Amino acid sequence: MEYMKWFVLAIAVLMYALVIVFQDKKVLFTSVAAVLVVVLASATGSIFVLPAGVVPGSARALLYPLSHSLLEIVNWNVLLIYLGSMAIAALFIYSKVPARIADAIIGGCGNTGIAMVAILAMTGIISIFVENVATVLVMAPIALALCRKIKANPVYFMIGLAVMSNLEGTATLVGDPPSMIFASYASYNFNDFFVHDGRLSIFFIIQAGMLAGCVFFYCFFARNGKNRIAAEKTDVVSWFPFCLLLLMIAGLAAVSFIPAAPSFLSGLFVFLLGLIGVLWYKLCQKKTVAETLQMVKDLDWETIFFLIGIFVVIGGIREAGLLDDFAAFLAKVTGGSKLAGFVIILLVSVVISGFVDNVPYIIAMLPVAGSMAAAMNLHAELYMFALLVGSCLGGNLTPFGASANIVSMGIIKKEGYPIDFSGWLKVGVPFTVITTGVAAAVLWLLWA
Repeated sequence: MEYMKWFVLAIAVLMYALVIVFQDKKVLFTSVAAVLVVVLASATGSIFVLPAGVVPGSARALLYPLSHSLLEIVNWNVLLIYLGSMAIAALFIYSKVPARIADAIIGGCGNTGIAMVAILAMTGIISIFVENVATVLVMAPIALALCRKIKANPVYFMIGLAVMSNLEGTATLVGDPPSMIFASYASYNFNDFFVHDGRLSIFFIIQAGMLAGCVFFYCFFARNGKNRIAAEKTDVVSWFPFCLLLLMIAGLAAVSFIPAAPSFLSGLFVFLLGLIGVLWYKLCQKKTVAETLQMVKDLDWETIFFLIGIFVVIGGIREAGLLDDFAAFLAKVTGGSKLAGFVIILLVSVVISGFVDNVPYIIAMLPVAGSMAAAMNLHAELYMFALLVGSCLGGNLTPFGASANIVSMGIIKKEGYPIDFSGWLKVGVPFTVITTGVAAAVLWLLWA
């Protein structure tokens, strides 16, 4: 039934609109939309194509949309990786190892301007492996303490923490949900983020943007002078979470080399490491059951359930054929021009991600970008990487383009330095333009 795709599209559009307007209720709206798609598919027998041997109208056919959604459309490997890495990241922050490393950086820098840029660079590096909001939370006390010592306004330094964490979250498989989603769609393993098909991959493209960002912030903070500052030495609680983090990275790299490995292996590995970390926190750190449960409760469960709903809705859109229709439309708009397609995907991604959550956008657009590249006989990476770069770096454009931005603004306000929309744009716009432009240029040179 051709008209069913428009019902699915209407559900998705309404869901997106409500998520944008009511951010605090986004899990509710995505969950309801997912249920509507499944119920609609069961009631009409359309949207999802029944497998061979399943008789339309039978009990198995009625239950198929639900089982298909839960077992095949929802990407449990991505969810397991995210859940396990969140637990390890929370313990990494608890260990105070990041603060100790930051102390060493400050002590080794020649002046305050370099120290500030070094702290921002470290923020980006930590964000490669730790969720962006958690990265901002662990680095904020260090940044604020440094600003107090040099008597500097912390506003733009805190904005720097947010935008640098958003930038680097795209660099590896475990950086952010968009990277995990991309890896699943493109069948990328951990190592493919560094080199793929004999070419430098997304990690190095993002690093080009990071270097440009560091130059931008050095020029921005150069006025803070060349005075040296004394660094404190934070006491580390334990190095075990840091070892878990290193083991996670090494393990994901090792899994990449296992031939015909099950698709869920990397997710299961990271989840088990996270579970070991939680047990260590309870037993070795002598935490109560209530304290341990609180630590688990504080993980980002909202994103987990948000992703489940998004997976189902976008899966319905894809299987209804709407994504193929959209890819054909974009290919027609670009007139088959490789450069026009690249620029459109990049710019649209930057603008949209400056105002809405990039996770549902990436889930919806990855198949579109891949189909466009296939239709033009191009490397799929050219358009898919453009999508990643634009949507992840575009979140730096506005103060509500990413969760890390909102958290950073909250911290600034609490410190007595409220900032308005235009104040954020003073840093967000030039930073986004410079980093996105440099990363896009390197991407074009490598993959065009």
